[in-house]
Amino acid sequence: MTQIVGHRGGRNLWPENSLTGFRNVLGTGVDAVEFDVHLSDAGELLVIHDATLDRTAEGTGPVRLVTPEQRRALRLKDSPDTLPTLAEVLEVLAEGSCHLHVELKSDETGTPYPGLPERVAATLIRFGLAGRSHMTSFNLEVLEACKAAAPAIPRLCSVNHKSAQALGLEQTLRAALDRADIIAIEKSLLAEHWDAVLAILPLEQLGAWVPNSEEDIGFWLERRTGYLTSDDPVLALSVRDRLALSA
Repeated sequence: MTQIVGHRGGRNLWPENSLTGFRNVLGTGVDAVEFDVHLSDAGELLVIHDATLDRTAEGTGPVRLVTPEQRRALRLKDSPDTLPTLAEVLEVLAEGSCHLHVELKSDETGTPYPGLPERVAATLIRFGLAGRSHMTSFNLEVLEACKAAAPAIPRLCSVNHKSAQALGLEQTLRAALDRADIIAIEKSLLAEHWDAVLAILPLEQLGAWVPNSEEDIGFWLERRTGYLTSDDPVLALSVRDRLALSA
């Protein structure tokens, strides 16, 4: 059965990468939840997607420059929540049983944060969550660093048109398989190259992201990929249940 992953905590339902979203997604029965981690210059692991604050928080500028004092007062847009740390998110998610897809991000220049794989791995281990987590990245070098830092924590490689440009899609997938056990491919790229992808990857190791409409979710569920990542995990679970009943 395809595993349903709540993208950024289910951002079509609740504020993106928010503690409210993470609390709520636990009650949906979702199989996994995905979220993003940056490293501030002050050494804090911050859960936010973009390398800048502007889109999702009531602030501007690079995430890495946020001080602990600023963070504690920095609200997310359309939410009473403040910008969470990785520890705060894991404290919430430890109460559930879903898997975690923890994406390691880069700074506003596109540069990976030195030491981020080691810090994320140590925090997952500290919360007892290494056994139900994947460390994820688009960047093959970051995945290699994750493998070196914590070989026992599995990894997921995300792939889109941009990340596949340098090596080409087929070589990117083969390189990813050396570093990760799940390969999650952006849905339009996956649709364009479906047969070529299946010649390299078994379905159970393949993920599709990010279908959000009922029709689109149904399309990918019928293709039986191992994973489906959606901004609306409640809808995705509903469509999965309906298709199971009609099978």
